[in-house]
Amino acid sequence: MVERAKHWLILIRHSPYGSSLSQAALDTTLAAAAFDRPVDVLFLGAGVLHLLPTQNGRSIRRRDLAKQWASLPLYDVKQVYADSTAATHYGVRLDESPINAEAIADEAIRLLLADSDVLLGF
Repeated sequence: MVERAKHWLILIRHSPYGSSLSQAALDTTLAAAAFDRPVDVLFLGAGVLHLLPTQNGRSIRRRDLAKQWASLPLYDVKQVYADSTAATHYGVRLDESPINAEAIADEAIRLLLADSDVLLGF
């Protein structure tokens, strides 16, 4: 009998450049996808700031995370979600984001969390 691969959900809860957590989340996402794990990404709370089109780490001598996150389709990471309440709170317009993220509300977030086999929060 063939066992299905466990579904991973990477939770991004911190702003892009406040710590090394964002880079760790990105590295984990890409590594899991490279090993053919089904991986989705959910930006929650301050994590939706990753989706701003104007964010840039070069001024603080950090790698530009937005360009790296935008490469997710190359790794077959097809589902990227954003907490719609947080996006509204922070003024993030998903239609302007360099990352194609689907806005989801609280109930959909709960279902997504419940349906995932592996949850990794950053």
